[in-house]
Parts: sequence; C-alpha cells; structure tokens
Amino acid sequence: MTPDRAAGLTATARALAEGEVSSRTLVERTLARIDASQSTLNAFRIIRAEAALAEADAADRELAAGGRRPLLGVPVAVKDDMDVAGEPTAFGCQGVHPTVTEDGEAVRRLRAAGAVIVGKTNTCELGQWPFTEGPAFGATRNPWSTEHTPGGSSGGSAAAVAAGLVPAALGSDGAGSVRIPASWTHLVGIKPQRGRVSTWPRGESFHGITVNGTLARTVADAALLLDAASGNHAHDPHRPPAVDASAAVGRDPGRLRIALSLKPPFTAVPARLRPEVRARVLEVAETLAGLGHTVEEADPPYGQIGLTFVPRATAGIAERVAEAPFPALLDRRTRGAARLGRLLGGVPLRAARRAEAVLHRRIGGFFDKYDVILAPTTAAPPPRIGAMLHLSGFATDRAMIAACPYAWPWNVLGWPGVNVPAGFAPGGLPVGAQLLGPANSEPLLISLAAQLEAQRRWHEMWPPEPVTVESPAVEGRSAPTL
Repeated sequence: MTPDRAAGLTATARALAEGEVSSRTLVERTLARIDASQSTLNAFRIIRAEAALAEADAADRELAAGGRRPLLGVPVAVKDDMDVAGEPTAFGCQGVHPTVTEDGEAVRRLRAAGAVIVGKTNTCELGQWPFTEGPAFGATRNPWSTEHTPGGSSGGSAAAVAAGLVPAALGSDGAGSVRIPASWTHLVGIKPQRGRVSTWPRGESFHGITVNGTLARTVADAALLLDAASGNHAHDPHRPPAVDASAAVGRDPGRLRIALSLKPPFTAVPARLRPEVRARVLEVAETLAGLGHTVEEADPPYGQIGLTFVPRATAGIAERVAEAPFPALLDRRTRGAARLGRLLGGVPLRAARRAEAVLHRRIGGFFDKYDVILAPTTAAPPPRIGAMLHLSGFATDRAMIAACPYAWPWNVLGWPGVNVPAGFAPGGLPVGAQLLGPANSEPLLISLAAQLEAQRRWHEMWPPEPVTVESPAVEGRSAPTL
C-alpha cells in the first residue's frame, strides 16, 4: 500500500487484521490525499480529520487486543445525505446547517463493522441531478478528466474512490445516483434492493425510490461494504431477506439467459444512445457471450413507467424543501420541483405507489424468460463541468433525460442493479453498463459482475496522476477540516 493511492477495501482490512499497517497510518495517508486533492477534485464537503484520527487510535487499540471486525480501522467515506453524529447534513444545500446528534442506521452499521468515517462527500442539491456542482461547495471534478463531471448525485463519493482517496464509499441512488457516477468514473456501483441498506432516520427516502448503495473499484470491495452497511432499523418499513454479498463474489453464476436492452424506457423527451456508448456495451455483451451465457436483444415491458416516477421524486423534493433551514438559498429548479411535488403529493402519489405492484408483475414476468438484463447505464459519456449548472428547470430535465434515461426504472421497482465499467469513449471518458435483476437478486448480479471483472480486469486501470485543472475547482466554500 503506497501513500499516494488507497489500496482496496478487502486488502486494507486484511493488512490491518494481520498487523502489516496501523489504522492511524492509513488514516493519516488518507487525510493527506484528501487534503492534496481538494483544490482540484473537491470531493469532500466535510473532512473529519481530528475525529477520524481518534477513531483510528481506538481501532489500533482494539486490533492490538485481538479484536476482529470486518472493517476494523479501515477509512471510508459517506455521502453528505447521510447523518454522521456531530456533523451537519447539508445534502448539497447552501447555509450553515445544524449538527446531528445520532448516526443514520447505515453509518451506525459501518461503525459497528469497525470503519473509520474520514469525511462526507459532495452531492448536488438534494441529490436531484447527474452532476455534482453548486454554490454551496463549487464543482466536484472527474479524476479521469477534470474538465468533466464525475456524475451525480453521488459524485463526491465516486470521485474520491476513483482517485484512490479512499478504498470505498457509500452513496445513494434515487434515479441512478450510484450507478451513473460509477459509470462515469470507472467504478463498480451497487444499487441494492430497497431496504437492504437502511435509509433511517427516514423509513423511506423520496417515497421509496432512493436507496443507499456502494462504490468501489472492485466487485469484492463493493460487496464487502454492502455487507457491512446492510441491515435494518427496528422501524424500517422494508426488510428484505438477508444476503451474503461477499460470498457471491467467488460463486459461479452458471449459464445465464441475458437480455441486452438498448432501447431507452419511456421518457417525455427524446433520448438517444450515443454510438460510442453503444459500442462499449456491445463489447460487454460479447464478453458475456464468450463466457458461455446466452445473450439476445430484448426490452422489458416498461410501458409508461415514468408516470409513476415523477410524483414520488417531486413529492420527496417538496418534503425536503419544507424541512430546509434556508429555503431562500435553494436553487430555483429545486423550488420549481417542490411546487410540482406539492401538486402531485396527494392522489397522483397514491396512484403511483399502487402502480408499483402492477409493474412488479408485468416486468417480473420478463424474468421468466431471462435471468439478467444488460443495459447501458447512461446514454452518453460524462458532460463537461458547468454544462447543466445554469439551465432552466425544463432544460435541465431535457439534458438529464438525454444523458441518463436508463437507470431510474429500477428505482421505481426497488430492485437491485450493478454498474460495471464498460470501457472508455473517445477522449478517455469512462462509460458503464448495468446488470439488472428482479427482487433480491444481488447475489446473482454480484457473481456475474465478478466473473466479468476477472475477464475484463477493469480495476487494473487508474486515472492519471497527479490531477490538475487550469481554473479553481471550488467556486464556493472549501470543505472544513474538523
């Protein structure tokens, strides 16, 4: 393990358990990498330097006494929509937000596994867009090309992992917000089954479309973090049966029937798969066929599934805006989405929730013929920094749908999906493909992703180092070191 880039989560946990390195040394190196990258990548909203070093010292004492936990002493990051006791949860918004007194359930479980939380990563305002920029913190940049976005809304977590600042991080996915930045930064991103990783203190986040997920460079690392974060608060409404994600990594998935779905689901505005992305996804399909799977083109019967997404998403925005301590500082697009959400939060929202059972039956029937769906994660490579930042609400929606029409249906369904790196578009910009399955299919998707990884070896590629930009990345305030 060199001080310039983090080793993987699994390797780091093993090195700590075997006494090859101390947690304090790892955390010091991690904090140094974060500090050095903030003026360029700007991945972190909050850096917990003093607290993380104290947690590392406690982990070292436990390790010396023979203590063993899955992530004991390992530095990780979490997205700034998750509560970390003693820190604010700004969720991409401007203003000085109050500190919270308790960890969210996912963070509590990471701590129970022994992880050291080194900081909270940047996200766009209330997680709405596939870019991570705004007046609250400036622009978070893509390690593969600092002129481009890492995606959103978990862009800070993705940038931090892709650059090797931390070995893995938690994000959240409400319309592809783990899978999209994973695809645009050459990472594995797992969106698990709804309820697999608790969103408590909210039983449901954005009326059930948003779940917490993991970002890492390898399938094994993403699975290990998923196992550590999984589980439920006593009051969670969704409690899926437990799975062992790590055990699935080394399991042969068998010969599968895979549907290659290239057609975008129903959208209100045009969306077209760019040929450079299509070519990379077809290469993944060819790899799968070469591994013995049956791959054929087929599209799920999505119908007008988008009509069930909008009420849930906008009603969720309306609820967050009502709670915001500084509503006057919110983006005009956020306020517009909240107005729509207040209109759709009654009968339309209830109808959208009822439609989920119908969609489960109809799209679930597709899995009588196929085991897994392979689809593009996005329709285009990552856009440039600032491309969507100052658009109107309607123009932002059009640009967002054109770039990212593929991920959000699985948020309506609440089912698992895994982004895998698919290669690079011209100019060296990463793109991804997603493996999608029915309810509780994480083990199958993970085993298939691991089989792909063993063949394609995407984790052996790193973005260029050092990372530089011509103009300052941070247009707002920098992350405080606490």
